Amino acid sequence: MLEFTAIMLDGLNYSAWLFLVAVGLTLIYGVMRILNIAHGAFYAIGAYVCASTLGLYYGAGLPEALAFLAMGLVALIAGVVLGLAVERGVLRFLYGKDEVLMVLVTYALFLILGDAVKLIWGVESYFVYQPYAYFGFVEIGGLPYQVYDLLMVVLAVVLGVALWFWLERSRMGRMTTAVVADREISAAMGINVKRIFATTFAIGTFFAVVGGAVTAPKIAVTPGIGVEVIILAFAVVVIGGLGSIPGAAIGAVFAGYARALSVHLAPEFELFAIYAVMAAVLAVRPHGLFAKVSGRKI
Repeated sequence: MLEFTAIMLDGLNYSAWLFLVAVGLTLIYGVMRILNIAHGAFYAIGAYVCASTLGLYYGAGLPEALAFLAMGLVALIAGVVLGLAVERGVLRFLYGKDEVLMVLVTYALFLILGDAVKLIWGVESYFVYQPYAYFGFVEIGGLPYQVYDLLMVVLAVVLGVALWFWLERSRMGRMTTAVVADREISAAMGINVKRIFATTFAIGTFFAVVGGAVTAPKIAVTPGIGVEVIILAFAVVVIGGLGSIPGAAIGAVFAGYARALSVHLAPEFELFAIYAVMAAVLAVRPHGLFAKVSGRKI
């Protein structure tokens, strides 16, 4: 029974983390048709910015309870600033170009930002365990479990619902949906497509940054942490279907519980489990579980 509880909790926590790091990737692709490999670099920057901010925060002797507010604020600022800088400074000059070129550009950005991280923060590891330890443990089914991990699940749900509400209920979200359906007609109807793209990229970047920020207290923040993340994020969005927000959520659940089952029941298959799920889904649904059918323009 303890093992079942551990699998359920670990799968839920890992699914929430995967959703946070993958949903921004699928949002950007769904609206802008950009396979943003730089997403992993945004995640790493979020982790480093959070670690640096918390180091200064605790060094100043400020209240521990407000550290989480500082984490959220710095993630929001870093995500919006970084997203707008990349979109306005680089990507806006490439709209309408071949998708392969966009992949190459974002890969170049990934490499550049990775080196920038090393120049700014060096190659030493950063440790900020205080937020992770602050809430302590809670007993669930006889198993002690970190409250911080449970709060990450709550955060993923809240941000996911907020994103859905923005897309489905807000005026900007409805305009974004129109741009997804037909970019040219939307522009002809008076929608500012450039503004939609900038907003979408900033939101997608924010999700990557907040994923890194909430992960920083759980790990040693070191160079290269964005490499594995972008691979896992791609696996999740491929399972769910590129461009689908519900697909990212379902893909994260599938991948999260596949990993949890392998960790507890067959540890030797941990690295393979998520990609096995991806291969199984693609064998049945080559475009993912929730991929949208789109007409081909001729």
